[in-house]
Amino acid sequence: MDAQPSYSRFLRLAKEGTWIVSGQVAAFCGSLVLVRVLTEYLSPVEYGRLALAISIALLSNQIVLGGIGGGIARYFPVATEHNDLRSYAKGSLVLVTYGTIVIFVIGSTVVAGLFAVGYSELAALAIFVILLSILDNYSSILNGVQNAARRRNIVAFHSGAAPWIKIAMAVMCLRLFGVSSAVVVVGYVISSLLIVVSQIHFLRNSLQNTPQSTDSKYPWVAQIWRYSWPFSIFGLFAWLQQASDRWSLEMLGNSESVGLYVVVFQLGYVPITMALGLATTFVSPILFQRSGDAKNTARNKQAHRFGWIVALSTVALTTIVFAAAFLFHELIFRFLVASDYRKCSYLFPWVILAGGLFASGQMLALKILSELNTRRLLAPKITTAIIGVSLNIIGAATAGIDGVVFALVLSSLIYLLWIYTICLEQNW
Repeated sequence: MDAQPSYSRFLRLAKEGTWIVSGQVAAFCGSLVLVRVLTEYLSPVEYGRLALAISIALLSNQIVLGGIGGGIARYFPVATEHNDLRSYAKGSLVLVTYGTIVIFVIGSTVVAGLFAVGYSELAALAIFVILLSILDNYSSILNGVQNAARRRNIVAFHSGAAPWIKIAMAVMCLRLFGVSSAVVVVGYVISSLLIVVSQIHFLRNSLQNTPQSTDSKYPWVAQIWRYSWPFSIFGLFAWLQQASDRWSLEMLGNSESVGLYVVVFQLGYVPITMALGLATTFVSPILFQRSGDAKNTARNKQAHRFGWIVALSTVALTTIVFAAAFLFHELIFRFLVASDYRKCSYLFPWVILAGGLFASGQMLALKILSELNTRRLLAPKITTAIIGVSLNIIGAATAGIDGVVFALVLSSLIYLLWIYTICLEQNW
């Protein structure tokens, strides 16, 4: 009697997995090609300036809309169970509007601060970056909702298309307006706008025929914000850690060292977290659906067992990829970057290790998030971020790029071990 439902469930999961893999493979290939293209156009110094400007965009993602987006995605299954998606959508829109206003305020402050300390070129670039950050956040939120709804084909389409459209728009702008980091950002803005317009079109069609509760009293704004606000708190510290590696190298070294480091980071840290993000993208809506409103102990235990298996698998995969990168880093860099950037290939495997350790910690953190217990992550997120900032400064001052990469590995390991300890304490 159970054979047919089990087989149907297997087919559904296989289909979802295929879409996720397809989208991530396309995104992964696109990100590699993007690095190759930009390193051919931009010198390490100009690439470093681009990286510093992009770090400003990460601020809005980490402390404003990024956290709200996580809450919106997490509560989609709850809204579905309440048959109240339209009110949920309205509440989500209210939070996104408030978040956008906050980004404008923060962005204006950052731009003014850069002008005040003499970074006028970066300040002008930051204006474009603020617009890019808003669009990228919108894209992330829309993708999160579609993923929570398990519309994997739509998520795969936009995730896979985004870097390729970014390449096309960046190259077009570079050829039309000349070579500079600001021109690249303009291309990024155009590509993000195209992706967001497409995502809104698909989401609107999805919600048009959605049933609506006749007496909706669920406090969506309050509930989503209650879940999201801890992300904003530890997101600030996460941004400080993520930006401190680049800015430490800039202040204690030069823009060229920033450019070299960011290329290694983009080729090592970003792809491994993206690859392991396959598991996160696939597992998170399943975990959240199984946990529901996190009030059923049996459902929670089932979700946690599933999360353990996936988290341990990510650690094993990280070890394998690290070993391969250690053996073939020179060959890989020969194909992936311009000649000016190949001298730092020896750092490639270590950055992969750092990304894999962090992604494994994020996978374990899903077990905590499935119980709507975001406050439990405040201590490890904030403390490891502070440690990471300190290690980045010390590393940049004592050993330049090598020191910053060592700091990245160590802080990722500390984060993973802390989250692992929390899960053990909860008997998960």
